[in-house]
Amino acid sequence: MKILVTGGNGEFCKHLVRVGKEHSFITPHKQSMYPGLDVRDYWNVDYYFRKRENDFDYVIHAGAVTRPMVIHEDNPTLSIKTNIVGTANVVMACEKYKKKIIYISTDYVYDGINGNFKETDCMKPFTKYGWSKLGGECAVQMYDNHLILRMAMNKKPFPHPKALKDMKKSLMWIEDAAIVTLKLLDENGIINVGGKSQSVYDFVKEENSNIEPIYLKDISDVNMATDCSMNTTKMKKVIDDSTI
Repeated sequence: MKILVTGGNGEFCKHLVRVGKEHSFITPHKQSMYPGLDVRDYWNVDYYFRKRENDFDYVIHAGAVTRPMVIHEDNPTLSIKTNIVGTANVVMACEKYKKKIIYISTDYVYDGINGNFKETDCMKPFTKYGWSKLGGECAVQMYDNHLILRMAMNKKPFPHPKALKDMKKSLMWIEDAAIVTLKLLDENGIINVGGKSQSVYDFVKEENSNIEPIYLKDISDVNMATDCSMNTTKMKKVIDDSTI
């Protein structure tokens, strides 16, 4: 398959290329052969799609402002322009040039209280980052040929010396998330993508026995949730998760 990936400098994009040897990827970024894709500028996006219209059939839209989370509190305009308007620009180009969009969303669109969230559950983000990604989802839903993947993933090795003991998530390592994404390309609608429900600390400890616990009360820069775990039954029906 021929795939355009936004966010070409990001870790997720790099893992997609590494694990997807059977696919052909276009990963525009500042150092690439074909730079110049700025999702915040519709005419730039339209020009890029028109110039390379025959080079791809799928768009994995992973380009976004993500971390640090406090940036969405301090500079919401940047978050809006990139995560909401930028996503809308990509969606409009996909509709115009008849490309399928796979939108990389987040478990942060849920309210983070009771966990085990299904794709059909009510969404009430607990951070401005979550709201920005939900705003992107709204744009994607306006175009029929789409797939939304609500993900919980993290870098390996874990980049911090401590991990939250009292926050539950359905995390998987970023390489595994890339593998799953490529297996789901031909699905439609919304799919939760993640691993088993457990604390962030317990997830990391399986890979790093030296990790130390930290607690939500020790973090004060942004709102945090106690349980973002997701029901991944729909994902498991499509893929053989014994391989990840």
